[in-house]
Amino acid sequence: MSAPGPLTVDGPAVDRSEQVLTQEALEFVADLQRRFGARRDELLQARRTRREALSREPVLDFLPETAEVRAGDWTVAPPPPALTDRRVEITGPTDRKMAINALNSGARVWLADLEDANTPHWANVVGGQVNLYDAVRGTIAFTSSQGKKYALRDASATPVIVPRPRGWHFDEAHVTLDGNPVVAALFDFGLYFFHNAAELVSQGRGPYFYLPKMESHLEARLWDDVFTHAERTLGIEHGTIRATVLIETITAAFEMDEILYELRDHAAGLNAGRWDYLFSIIKNFRDAGPDFTLPDRNAVTMAAPMMKAYSELLVKTCHRRGAMAIGGMAAFIPSRRDAEANERAFAKVREDKTREARAGFDGSWVAHPDLVPICAEIFGETLGDADNQLSRQRDDVEVTAADLLAVSQTPGARTLEGLRENVTIGIQYVHAWLSGNGAAGINNLMEDAATAEISRSQVWQWMTNGVVLESGETVTRELVERVVEEQFAALGATVGSDVVEADPLWDRARELFVTTAVAQDFPDFLTLPAYEEVLRLERA
Repeated sequence: MSAPGPLTVDGPAVDRSEQVLTQEALEFVADLQRRFGARRDELLQARRTRREALSREPVLDFLPETAEVRAGDWTVAPPPPALTDRRVEITGPTDRKMAINALNSGARVWLADLEDANTPHWANVVGGQVNLYDAVRGTIAFTSSQGKKYALRDASATPVIVPRPRGWHFDEAHVTLDGNPVVAALFDFGLYFFHNAAELVSQGRGPYFYLPKMESHLEARLWDDVFTHAERTLGIEHGTIRATVLIETITAAFEMDEILYELRDHAAGLNAGRWDYLFSIIKNFRDAGPDFTLPDRNAVTMAAPMMKAYSELLVKTCHRRGAMAIGGMAAFIPSRRDAEANERAFAKVREDKTREARAGFDGSWVAHPDLVPICAEIFGETLGDADNQLSRQRDDVEVTAADLLAVSQTPGARTLEGLRENVTIGIQYVHAWLSGNGAAGINNLMEDAATAEISRSQVWQWMTNGVVLESGETVTRELVERVVEEQFAALGATVGSDVVEADPLWDRARELFVTTAVAQDFPDFLTLPAYEEVLRLERA
């Protein structure tokens, strides 16, 4: 299939692809790529330059050149009616069955994830757009191979749909312009906006988005220019698009005001994307010495000084600027067989959401429909008759650069068990990812690309810095390779050695995880070499 001119689509057949990959939609995407693709490339180079500077001097601070923005008296546009109450949001991939479950969950918002909870298999990329098309119109339905039927219980009372396109770093290899792949974020945004913007406006909602993995306000400026051009091109009123930005990189944490300012006509809020945030800290300070190494990933809570500073600064910044502050993920997946484990996990979820509500957040995320009532209850107790906590300014919060970088003050141990868990979760998740599942339930937790990134980057950092574990062992490449051997053998015992032997993706998952965890040159994203493997498999 090809569009007029140099934009070409080359991917495996996907059911109903002709409905979303129309000539007009592809021309719209091509226009976005021509106008904004080169700027994206420049911003990725700026990321590399900044990271090189951090490798020489591991110091970050608030930008002196934008001090007037931080000091200025300005606010973002008021929230549209559909986004004034966001007390509970459910996240998940655009898989058809999971989409229906999310839409029936009772949440106020569904983060329809085209990014970390998805994989870039062409069937997922295009199928996700088809599913979103149906979800917007309330016609989405599904029948499983076992004959079980899924449908919307009440199409008039579904959550507000807020897709998350892929990050700026990703390209869509199946769609090329002048022989080069288009920016995946522009492809994801372009198709959804082109097909659904007018329909959403007619429903009293709008084209709303979550924006992931931004590292600077200049990247937010690029998104704002994309939004303005897209609205003008399709005759949509300026400011109809609204975006909630995930503050999930350490550099973006120093530019929250600036990011909201750049998007001020299109801004809806900020989100405390804690897992990618930890990954970003490890990635940016991976070679900065022992003071920047974190304890076991499960030991790092939002009570850690640097995480508390980050989340409270986010609430203060949002409310000062009239934007919503949305809390982090509750990733627990309830078990049907272990009531005691459920009770313990529900208690942790309740504690976490209570902390967020008391801190001033306006809502929070959950990964499973069974957690929606808990989150709604806790925020309901705090909100009372109000829709949000925008009036709570948090003038008591003062956060310095040192507070955000207080990595060494994070309590917790570095253990052999933590190393083993990183390896086990990392390999299992990469296997799921290569198989086309970006949201994998592992040990009753919903793992996505962010948690896999923490796992492999922490292995790299511990090894590179020669971290001494609580047991007295120093993390070396030899220790990592031994642990990989042991944990891979244990996986065979868990899922069945015959299953592992029959599925070549297990060996490839192990190889990818190990390569990205011990490579001399740290790969910026695990998903980039994994995508190359997906493309190889699709073309085999």
